Amino acid sequence: MTSTTARRSCGAHFAALSLVLLSTLGGCAMTPPAAWEKGQLAKPAMRMDGDGLEQRFTQHIYASKENASGGQSVGGGGCGCN
Repeated sequence: MTSTTARRSCGAHFAALSLVLLSTLGGCAMTPPAAWEKGQLAKPAMRMDGDGLEQRFTQHIYASKENASGGQSVGGGGCGCN
């Protein structure tokens, strides 16, 4: 492989990588959501962390089954009778 062929190959890879990166960035939203879209985004189902009560319940079950306490700011034994 000659040096010009290697340069062309490197240039082609760079161009392909640039095209992929630009197309990926092109899919991102560049404007904030409109007023009528904010109502949908404010719903509890759209939260990333889910339902707070369900998470506390799941942590309680996990702590009870593992016979562990601490780490979730809950004191008590593994019996679940905090």
